[in-house]
Amino acid sequence: MNRLFVSFFLLFAVTFSMKAQYDIIPMPQKITFDKKGRTLNVDPATAIVDKLNADIVNPEGWRITVDKKGITVEGSTEAGIFYGHQALRQVMVAEPTTLPYAVIESSPRFAYRGMHLDVCRHFFPKEVVKRYIDMLAMHGMNTMHWHLSDDQGWRIEIKKWPKLTEVGAWRQRTTIGRNMGLYDYTPHGGFYTQDDIREVVEYAEKQHITIIPEIDMPGHMVAAVTAYPELGCTGGPYEVWPDWGVSDDILCGGNPKVYQFLTDVIDELTELFPATIIHLGGDEAPKVRWKACPRCQQKMRDLGLKNEDQLQGYMVREMEKVLATKGRRVMGWDEIMFCDVPKTAIIMNWRDWQGVEDPAKMGFDVVRTPNSTLYFDHYQIPSSEWTNTLLIGGFSPLEKVYNYEPAPESLTDEERAHVIGVQANVWTEYIGAADLIEYQVLPRMAALAEVQWSNPEQKDYGDFLKRLPRLITLYNQLGWKYCHYELEDKK
Repeated sequence: MNRLFVSFFLLFAVTFSMKAQYDIIPMPQKITFDKKGRTLNVDPATAIVDKLNADIVNPEGWRITVDKKGITVEGSTEAGIFYGHQALRQVMVAEPTTLPYAVIESSPRFAYRGMHLDVCRHFFPKEVVKRYIDMLAMHGMNTMHWHLSDDQGWRIEIKKWPKLTEVGAWRQRTTIGRNMGLYDYTPHGGFYTQDDIREVVEYAEKQHITIIPEIDMPGHMVAAVTAYPELGCTGGPYEVWPDWGVSDDILCGGNPKVYQFLTDVIDELTELFPATIIHLGGDEAPKVRWKACPRCQQKMRDLGLKNEDQLQGYMVREMEKVLATKGRRVMGWDEIMFCDVPKTAIIMNWRDWQGVEDPAKMGFDVVRTPNSTLYFDHYQIPSSEWTNTLLIGGFSPLEKVYNYEPAPESLTDEERAHVIGVQANVWTEYIGAADLIEYQVLPRMAALAEVQWSNPEQKDYGDFLKRLPRLITLYNQLGWKYCHYELEDKK
């Protein structure tokens, strides 16, 4: 065999072996190995030093240096150092005895890297939420979108409106299956006290995660109008909704008390959540009641509004003004961009499958969370196996998540700059157990993390699958449940 070829082969094999020890998710943007192939002997006494380094440009970027001194984790901020340690957890997961001398560097592509959790359809105690936060942190995510109110339950204590949790946090029955008209007649509910909220927010902050609360308005408010029937157009009677889907009963757009109610809720939300963004929902708000409501119709005449969508826009703008006085920015589902809201609103773009106009093209900052790909309550296994677990439907396998591109080439550079982040959502109509939450998000959360951190030209699904087992080892050590399907031999 040619000596040059042998030398090249050995060099390739050594380099490949060295790289494998740094096969982490999200993939580092750059790994520079020591040219002499030196290694660090790793033992319990190995020094791991944290160091602030202003030369690292991205505030969440990190650098890990492995050399004769030990292991140094650097970032220009504490957040950057934290994310470096999440990467180091994967490097050290197999308890290596040696590590190649190297400099490993990375920084996130998107500033907003999120996961959503719905605790309204099924309530989960704060310990489950904390465990969910742990998952986000390990995957390099910095935002948890916490869905706290919906038709099926109100989940946050509001002191000025105590019946929201006394009444609205509890439903007396829940539909069986997919709205079959059959019910279990088992009470379900729960809520977080304001002390609980503070505890969870503080827990998240320690892991450099911002919690964005969502109070949906004017739709998805049956729990609220059940607690306070005067907030609805008909006055009730209402019931905390036992079904899934979209109710016609929404907040009355013509009632001054509704605007005071929303202002009071925002006042308490902004005291509890330091996030600069507050999510006001705005999706799936049928205007059936507004069309028949004398107060709504009078309000439209008084304001010179042409239709009910403009009345929703007025409501959102009024609450946007309230938030602005507190230095906060409004976020909403993509329906609100058709309600004449200001361009300062952040649009959460979920309806890609309906051909909705791109908010980035309209000049809005946008967080992508497409229903077709990033709804993690959808199945991740082929339809032939769907009978194993009842879920809402849809199919978003691991590879589809991995290959999602939030800022396609069809956008101009200016439009692409409006894509500030990516998020996956977990709606819990059919998810009533904490284990099932974990199973639904893992390992898809790993694929999403690579979308959030890596540039398109770096990504390779085959390489991702080769790196995934190291992360799976961590899942196993932590006792996290996950879907095995993509890890099984299909032959």
